[in-house]
Amino acid sequence: MAETNYWIGRMVKGCGLAVTCVLMIGCARFEESGFPGSASSMARNQMMVVRQEPATFGYYRLTSLARIYPDLEFFVGKRGVPDFLAETDSENQDYFILYYLKKREAFACRTHLGRQHSIEFAGPYPITKREFETLDGFRKKTVR
Repeated sequence: MAETNYWIGRMVKGCGLAVTCVLMIGCARFEESGFPGSASSMARNQMMVVRQEPATFGYYRLTSLARIYPDLEFFVGKRGVPDFLAETDSENQDYFILYYLKKREAFACRTHLGRQHSIEFAGPYPITKREFETLDGFRKKTVR
């Protein structure tokens, strides 16, 4: 009897672990699904402040994208975390703009159709005086 209870307990623990893994994978896919309420749907057509401390939605979104696109992770590792991230999509392609205010430059990125986890970069492009003033104003408001 004791041996039977032991095996039943192990089976229950194993099933619990399997269910937990499936739910975690499902949640990660939901965040990138584009369905209402997912992180990707909330980021569409948005300009986001990217700050690590305290963490902003823009920082969360940038780290999520870096997990999907290894080239983006490499780029951010080399250039540093941008001050702003803009995100939009058109005709099944995603577009991102990374703004670096200190250097007054921006980089455009787009995903490739049919090539999963691939992203193409262009730039740097100069940030105009008006863009800089607008973005710097947003950044200063979020610091308060």
